[in-house]
Order: sequence, then structure tokens, then C-alpha cells
Amino acid sequence: MGQLTHAQYDVLERAITAGSRVAVRRGARRESIVIPLRLETEGRREVIAARNPTTGHDLRIYVDEIESVEAVG
Repeated sequence: MGQLTHAQYDVLERAITAGSRVAVRRGARRESIVIPLRLETEGRREVIAARNPTTGHDLRIYVDEIESVEAVG
């Protein structure tokens, strides 16, 4: 996995500000639709605090485990 691009960080930051959904891909078959709430740090790692829009469950997604982030229209 790798680092997010500047464009992907922009998508993430806009979604946090607007309260909109993003698709987060972690691995070939792991894609999640989430509402990102904020970016945090945990030790040396960046974490997206997010919410599942269907169940309302809180999620923590480590940025270094993400392959891509895309806005959901």
C-alpha cells in the first residue's frame, strides 16, 4: 500500500468539510463507503475517523493501508 496523492487528500478533506461520502479501497476486494469525520494521528500513523453511512458504526481507517480514495456522487 502507499501514500495518498495530493488529489486524494483533497477529496478526503472536502468530504470531511461537507459531510459527504467517499469510497475507500484497501486491497483488491476491500472497498468501503464511509463518511469521514476527521483526520487524526495515532503515534506516527494517520487515521481517518469515519462513520458507516448505513449502520452508523464508527470506524478507524489507517491512511497507510489505503490504496485509493474517491468521492461518491
